[in-house]
Amino acid sequence: MESEQLWYLLPAVGVALLAFLFAGWLFAWVKKQPQENEKIREVSGLIRKGANVFLNREYKVLAIFAGVAAVLIFLFLPHPVWSGDIWSNLMMAGAYLVGTVFSAFAGKIGIAVATQANSRTAEAAQKGIRPSFLCGFRGGAVMGMAVVGASLLGVALVFWATGKVTDSNAALLGFSFGASSLALFAKAGGGIFTKTADVAADLTGKVELGIPEDDPRNPAVIADNVGDNVGDVAGMGADLFDSNVASMAAALVMGAVLGGNSVATVFVYATIGLLASIIGILTARMGKKGGPTRALNASTYVTTAIFAGLTALATWVFKFHWAIWGASAVGLVVGTIVGIVTDYFTDDSKKPVRKTAEASEIGPAFTLLSGISYALVSTLPAMIGIGVSALAAYFLCAPLGEGFALFGISMAAVGMLSIVGMIISNDAYGPIVDNARGLAEMGNLGEEVLEITDKLDSAGNTVKAVTKGFAIGAAGLTVIALLGAFLSEVNAAGARLSAMGTLPNFVPISGFDIMNPTVFFGMLVGAAIPAVFSALLMLGVNRNAMRMVAEIRRQFREIVGLKEGKAQPEYDKCIDIATTGALKELIPAGLLAIISTLAVGFIGGVHAIGGFLTGNIVSGLLLALFMSNSGGLWDNAKKYVESGHNGGKGSAAHKAAVIGDTVGDPFKDTAGPSINTQITVVSLVASLMSTIFLTVSIFK
Repeated sequence: MESEQLWYLLPAVGVALLAFLFAGWLFAWVKKQPQENEKIREVSGLIRKGANVFLNREYKVLAIFAGVAAVLIFLFLPHPVWSGDIWSNLMMAGAYLVGTVFSAFAGKIGIAVATQANSRTAEAAQKGIRPSFLCGFRGGAVMGMAVVGASLLGVALVFWATGKVTDSNAALLGFSFGASSLALFAKAGGGIFTKTADVAADLTGKVELGIPEDDPRNPAVIADNVGDNVGDVAGMGADLFDSNVASMAAALVMGAVLGGNSVATVFVYATIGLLASIIGILTARMGKKGGPTRALNASTYVTTAIFAGLTALATWVFKFHWAIWGASAVGLVVGTIVGIVTDYFTDDSKKPVRKTAEASEIGPAFTLLSGISYALVSTLPAMIGIGVSALAAYFLCAPLGEGFALFGISMAAVGMLSIVGMIISNDAYGPIVDNARGLAEMGNLGEEVLEITDKLDSAGNTVKAVTKGFAIGAAGLTVIALLGAFLSEVNAAGARLSAMGTLPNFVPISGFDIMNPTVFFGMLVGAAIPAVFSALLMLGVNRNAMRMVAEIRRQFREIVGLKEGKAQPEYDKCIDIATTGALKELIPAGLLAIISTLAVGFIGGVHAIGGFLTGNIVSGLLLALFMSNSGGLWDNAKKYVESGHNGGKGSAAHKAAVIGDTVGDPFKDTAGPSINTQITVVSLVASLMSTIFLTVSIFK
């Protein structure tokens, strides 16, 4: 690429660096907030220590995986190294490692600030809900800026360093695969850790012993708070980092082939999205009458409006195609609609949550049936929205020429993820205020402070559910775009192999016919993988939680005075169980996603993989939406009962709602949000292996 063609990289790098500076300012602001309560400072230190211990041990395991994967990429991708093209292989392997490092860096930054902001948010609640909200939100915004800044900077640097279109495609896919593979294991591991502790703490504390949620007598309470950070901060941050990188990579792979100003459009829109998020974060405030949920939603709408306006201006100034702007706008609107639908089915002020809480008065079976039913209904609007977005983008951009239809879908994904900086800020706010609620109870800050932190926590639960719905919707559009990128890679590889004489009769593929038995075979296998993947993760939570429940019961049985509050529980034992079990359980599920893709590709070739990806996308989106929404609904139904409705704390409805929440925990925080990473990973593996699948499959 000529240097004059890369003018758009300079503002992208500049705004990414601005995001890091802004994150540094927010971090410094959070650290300046008072932290005076000795007990809160002590417990916050334990949470910080536990989170870092887990993250360090997890990253050591993942470093081994990444090292092995990088060696395999160097030896075999994009061509076997003995074919003589060592440079392309080295570049892809290097980009892969850079992707893993950037993703890990984003997670570490998130943990660093979240474990500083939790105690300060708790103490700020003594001054009122508004200062406490601001502290929690700005803590979360550090994560938002770090993740999006790192993704934009990483993609821009990889694109600039590679030079040629073919090299850029290989390196971008490698970088994206690095981010995705680390996110897959980080989200799965963090999700298993957090739900191990949450399930065990709830079942033994609330149901068996009848003690409050964050009672310091419960040995699992610190592990539960650690889990909020490693699952919902580091894990979800890696997940959204992966989605953002994958959407840009898919758009750039197709845009580089299309030429013109297609690549510039991707970078300009992504840069404006980050800038809009910075402005939106600065405007986030709670009014005198509005609650925290309203403040979070308002700042999201501000960010959306700024992005839409500035991209329209950029389209006019730089003479981009208006159809491409229309595609990104459609993605943005659909992302907002998915968020609104998720909010309806998970907010405790809406009918589904209240009806589920009411059903809990009869018993836990009715809690579960209500939650499952409402969650199944909730999948329809989101699935229709994702489909309409892809359809609208396709037909808007098809008249621009061959290849632009799929590029339009990729730009719809970029548009949906354009405000991801704000979305991650909202998501990271959730675990910070959740921790703050626990710290307020353990620090004996009083009922008024607990009431404030409960309101912040309830808003955090709703926003986390909205974020997960948004992330799943964005992943849906991203993997449709990645399916287009896979098709582009297959045709490019086929053309090269045809010119070399290896595949002399290769005919470019325009699509995948489901009446073709090979395609249908792949589709059936692909549809089953998200279900098995989810089962492995939830069985991991189940096994690990059983071990922790046994440990909690042992401590209450053997430690004299623990139940009366006269003795200190052994918190480290529960943290160690959660850590060891999570690291043991995350590997099988992650390997399933990768190995199944390789197996289908080697058996049925690119046609089977086309069906595999299609089935995986549809099944994965449905399951992810169902699990995320059902878990969020059950969680807020429990909190609605705890706030004094339908019998209140200690009632039969409360115990039933706790059981619903316990079932929903691994749904919404382990399996559900991990599925969207899984479908991204298999799409990238397919693209990376396209040349090999063309040449060595059994049934071509």
